[in-house]
Amino acid sequence: MPFIKTEIADLLVFEPKVFEDSRGYFFEAYNEQIFIQEGLQIKFVQDNQSKSSYGVVRGLHYQLPPYAQTKLVRVLEGKILDVAVDIRQGSPTFGQSFTIELSAENKRQLFVPTGFAHGFSVLSQSAVVLYKCDQFYHKESEGGILYNDPSLKIDWQVPAEKVLISDKDKVLPPLAECKNTFTS
Repeated sequence: MPFIKTEIADLLVFEPKVFEDSRGYFFEAYNEQIFIQEGLQIKFVQDNQSKSSYGVVRGLHYQLPPYAQTKLVRVLEGKILDVAVDIRQGSPTFGQSFTIELSAENKRQLFVPTGFAHGFSVLSQSAVVLYKCDQFYHKESEGGILYNDPSLKIDWQVPAEKVLISDKDKVLPPLAECKNTFTS
């Protein structure tokens, strides 16, 4: 199976089988049947794509129920540090973060279910990130956590003086004060 379980329940790394030859490579970035075999009955309804330069940190974001989003994140160009934080109250891993390097080269993807805040930092000169969502964007349901909340102890692998973050993300609350209705 192309899925790798992480130390946080329900958070999975997807490693597609890549076929390479002298012409280049081919792989199935998403195949519904493979996900169903893993027990993941997901209907993706929206694809989001962003391009960012080195040092950009996007996140940590989520949407509240009933508009909570499951995401499948991958990198089309460049390299990022992808981050998911378990915000499911009652979960034994509540407040724990998981980080993984995703790149165009390694072709790994992170499956981020509802109940997680998500973000990433750009480690290459630039990066193009694509993520599939199973719910449409719903502004009124937006939630977020301050990317540098000391309680999370996330090393974004970008020097603090080089971090580029949106004004909106700079004022997000810490985990202890975020609006959150997720339970495990």
